[in-house]
Amino acid sequence: MRFGYWLPVFGGWLRNVDDESMEASWRYVRDLAVRSEQIGFDITLIAELNLNDIKGVDAPSLDAWSTAAALAAVTKRLELMVAVRPNFHHPGLLAKAAANIDSISGGRVALNVVSSWWRDEAQQFGLPFDVHDARYARTEEWLRAVRGLWREHRFSHAGAFYKFEQAIVEPKPQRLPPIYAGGESEAAKNLIARDADAYVMHGDPPEKLALKMADMRARRADGTPLMFGVAGFVICRPTMEQAKRELARITNVSASAAGYANYQQWLVGTQLEQSMSVEEYSVSNRGLRTGLVGTPEVIAERLDALDRAGIDLTLLQFSPQAEEMERFASEVIPLVRGDVRRVASTIESTA
Repeated sequence: MRFGYWLPVFGGWLRNVDDESMEASWRYVRDLAVRSEQIGFDITLIAELNLNDIKGVDAPSLDAWSTAAALAAVTKRLELMVAVRPNFHHPGLLAKAAANIDSISGGRVALNVVSSWWRDEAQQFGLPFDVHDARYARTEEWLRAVRGLWREHRFSHAGAFYKFEQAIVEPKPQRLPPIYAGGESEAAKNLIARDADAYVMHGDPPEKLALKMADMRARRADGTPLMFGVAGFVICRPTMEQAKRELARITNVSASAAGYANYQQWLVGTQLEQSMSVEEYSVSNRGLRTGLVGTPEVIAERLDALDRAGIDLTLLQFSPQAEEMERFASEVIPLVRGDVRRVASTIESTA
């Protein structure tokens, strides 16, 4: 199993906690990314939203692609999974930019393709916004164009959304960037099973995730392997009592929180398989349902269950991010990977 994390481009992950000591700044995410690959993390997901849907639309949020380009130059082995919304980016320009960032990073760029759900954001920036299933029609054509530009020296295409005439993208990426995507509607799952390399799921217990993975494998008509990732929010404490106290603190939700209206619009604009509780509003992507709350031993056991269920990648959130990632790296990763001395040595040598 690979360990990944969400880069905190929004200044935190908790909608009902104003200050998580995680400023939305280049300095903070740079230091976090550099440190993360030293202590055992493998991949970071850089979310893309022009508006901040966690702390409220007036709060700052970092741009995904310029941040990824900067991180490509200061990291050495961390895979950079950059979110991209097809209605935000012309596929030709995105293919060119991504190939260039891939070159800067030495072949470490991946795409997290997100079929945009936020109507208000698109309208504010004058961007196209498609109703639900039409988003996936755009995404399908967008992916075909981007991959065609990466694979072919001259690429031509005429579709419902885009047109190319003998277009050239050079240099090519060092290797074809993997495509990660998530979604729970039939349109999303069919598209991902057909066109993506990995299915990234909202948080859920291992037994539910196993059923979802079996369904996606059955949809995969060509029989090639599909990787699986899951979101999770980690609360690691010395005792279960302390972990439960922290859980109660962060799920003390008030409907007047700054991001609540955005959350309601997300619920309306998506087609989820399960209903969401008000408490789960406090943590994005159903992260608490993955069950990574408790002592290091409890969390390691849960991660082992996820691994046995078939999960290849965890995409984790922490608060405050830097401090809790250090705790996870020193207390949980060694239990999972069974190499206490190696991880401890790495931490000491990079301190």
